[in-house]
Amino acid sequence: MTEKKHESDVAFIQALAELLRENDLSELRVKRDYADNDSLDVRVSRIQPQAAPVHVPAAPSAPAAPSPAAASHAPAAAPAEAPSDDPAAHPGAVLSPMVGTAYLAPEPGAADFVKTGDQVSEGQTLMIVEAMKTMNHIPAPRAGTVKRILVEDGAPVEFGAPLMILE
Repeated sequence: MTEKKHESDVAFIQALAELLRENDLSELRVKRDYADNDSLDVRVSRIQPQAAPVHVPAAPSAPAAPSPAAASHAPAAAPAEAPSDDPAAHPGAVLSPMVGTAYLAPEPGAADFVKTGDQVSEGQTLMIVEAMKTMNHIPAPRAGTVKRILVEDGAPVEFGAPLMILE
């Protein structure tokens, strides 16, 4: 009986590790009760790679409008390359309310909810952030124009990370 329990615990821990990886989480903690004095308390964590840092400016600077040439190369640029200003500090920044995966369209192959230059109304869905298999619609906090989309479709996002700029 102990060997069977051990095998199911290993499978359970492997499933937790898979959830951690699939949802780009840094830590999961679960307690599994078997009987009154028998339980399994598991903490699965990983160190996040340094390749995708949160945008932190070296020093605050005056906001600069991107040149048309820079804007045309923005989607191909690496996410680590950020303008000198901090998008999270922008007054029109829409921040992620949770850790998850950002999706710009309602489903694969569909048109994006919004594009740069679109006029949006308050409450309009801008994108989806998936967290633990739940699709959370991110509404526009106010009416305005989409100036910049700061995440790529399918990219992991952290709590408080800037998703887009509305003006």
